Amino acid sequence: MMAAEAYNKIEFFSGDSIPLEMHKVRMVQRLYLLPIEERLAAMQQAGNNTFLLKNRDVFIDMLTDSGVNAMSEQQYAAMLMADDSYAGSETFFRLQKTLQEIFGKEYFLPTHQGRAAENILANAFVTSGSHTMMNYHFTTTKAHITRLGGTVHEVTTDEVLNVDSTEPFKGNIDLQKLKATIDEVGADKVAFVRIEAGTNLVGGQPVSLQNMREVSQLCRRLGIMVVLDASLLADNLFFIKTREEACREKSIAEIVLEMSQLMDIIYFSARKLGCARGGGILTSSEEHFKKMRTLVTLYEGFLTYGGMSVREMEALAVGMRETLDVHVISQTPLYVEALGKELDKNGVPTVKPWGGLGCHVDATRFVQGIPQDQYPAGALAAAIFITGGIRGMERGTLSEQRNEDGSEHLADMELVRLAVPKRVFTYSQIKYVADRVSWLYENRELIGGLEFEEEPETLRFFLGRLRPIGDWQEKLVAKFKKDMPTGV
Repeated sequence: MMAAEAYNKIEFFSGDSIPLEMHKVRMVQRLYLLPIEERLAAMQQAGNNTFLLKNRDVFIDMLTDSGVNAMSEQQYAAMLMADDSYAGSETFFRLQKTLQEIFGKEYFLPTHQGRAAENILANAFVTSGSHTMMNYHFTTTKAHITRLGGTVHEVTTDEVLNVDSTEPFKGNIDLQKLKATIDEVGADKVAFVRIEAGTNLVGGQPVSLQNMREVSQLCRRLGIMVVLDASLLADNLFFIKTREEACREKSIAEIVLEMSQLMDIIYFSARKLGCARGGGILTSSEEHFKKMRTLVTLYEGFLTYGGMSVREMEALAVGMRETLDVHVISQTPLYVEALGKELDKNGVPTVKPWGGLGCHVDATRFVQGIPQDQYPAGALAAAIFITGGIRGMERGTLSEQRNEDGSEHLADMELVRLAVPKRVFTYSQIKYVADRVSWLYENRELIGGLEFEEEPETLRFFLGRLRPIGDWQEKLVAKFKKDMPTGV
């Protein structure tokens, strides 16, 4: 019996709501949990930026799922089959055939990762004075568009910023807002409408297939191109399958194909989708393909590798087929839910309903006394590392770009994302994370703000360095050692 056929016959949780791993561990990596004094020193050396931490100092790495999902034995085996050549590699044609069968798109352009695909798309279709609508921006997507003189419009539903909403598809585009925005700027000025499935910066919230259908119908009437960012598609597919009534009896393969038919272009990061490396762009338009292929050769490499190694391409071909297995794509959503439930027991505020990618802690409610221009989500991310050696990612004002006049562009939400890569963590590690974050919540009055000491002009959250305002980190360490004398 295939996994898609067995969907309704196999439980995802055990009787006491413990998520079931649909795999077994066959290779391990040693982890180290440093004493809290060393964690503090590591955080200070990293400029209170979790991106600048050395991985050897991290115990539980929840920074991202990008490039750190666990590959399957079949993916590793496939890497031995790689046809290593600069041009015309059989490996490329195997990957292309796989993607054609899954998505039904004729043309595939390989890139080295998702932001490389964004660069190609922006250079091909964004011009100064053009407009792009989307269900929410992603940091690099917005940067590529704005650097070329384009404007990003977020046409989200009102529910997306309601952290306690029970709406199952908070990532949907608001059709009325979309139509009004197009009318305002003019359809001829719209570069494309982008759907991110699901939304990265606002809690990994999914988009329904019905919403994609309605957006596509509107845009095709107006002659506007629809682009799907499918980097987080695996999680989104699980939510469509489990939350969208009309899709419960459909296989994952059927949902993907129907979704693809609604899109003019699909791009993705294979560091997320497919549990491999690399990325790419898919389209059935010969015109769009020819417009982008020169840019791939210019920025990425030749058309049959595009910045990927042939071994990565072989692993991706297998990983994409595995994405059609509901018991593969379920692993992150189920563990995010398990972490969310554990935090919820202790009153820790998180974005609900729990989505894909990771569990998102609501820093606005966690550290209520810190103003946004002191980066509450960044401060909370630093405190979580100091408390437990857990590396999360700030998704708030620190991740925004300053306004043209130099003032802060305050984020809609202040979140700390605790990413849950596929097939990486055990349930006991999830429980450990919940325990340390819950302890921190009980002592949240100790957490203070941050200020920049080195601020890059673009994408500052990657490379910026900050310092704590006051001595709150030393006080946090002292309280931790009082409660946990071992310092671990």
